[in-house]
Amino acid sequence: MNVRTLCLAILYQADATGYKIRKLSTEGEYAYFVEASFGSIYPALARLEEEGLVTSRIEAQQGKPHRKIYSITPVGREAFIKSLFEPTGADVFRSEFLLLALFAPELPADLVESRIIERLDCLSNEIETLKKHTCERNEPADQWIIRYGLESMRFSHAYLIAHKDELIALAKPAQKPTLAAQ
Repeated sequence: MNVRTLCLAILYQADATGYKIRKLSTEGEYAYFVEASFGSIYPALARLEEEGLVTSRIEAQQGKPHRKIYSITPVGREAFIKSLFEPTGADVFRSEFLLLALFAPELPADLVESRIIERLDCLSNEIETLKKHTCERNEPADQWIIRYGLESMRFSHAYLIAHKDELIALAKPAQKPTLAAQ
């Protein structure tokens, strides 16, 4: 899935500004699907508009600059659904924590342990966020996706709890202070 398809997905459910599309794709319910930046969203919206898959209108705001609202067209709806028939690509997973884990043998054990604790906190926060979404979303497909995400996060959390000592053991032991340092 690409940014173009993500824009159509968001607009399929409701009209939105480019800013709202960016917010939904980074912090909102679409953050789990595709990474999208302002630098990729606006060119995608422009191409979609040129192709007649979306339209836009300018909306005046009191005391603020006008904003551009995008809407999906019937042809855009068809194109979006048709895109879902294409094979899905592999999930993309990036993790700064895993980069740290890869280099754990080069790092002090207390740093590795500290980063594990931070990662566990982060996973706990993500789990709580998904739990809140469970209460907010009533559609069966939404519930299925949220449960899938919850299970993935819970597994990561449990794995890290169960195997954290192994990773810490790979790290360099804490250095004892030398007499010169005292």
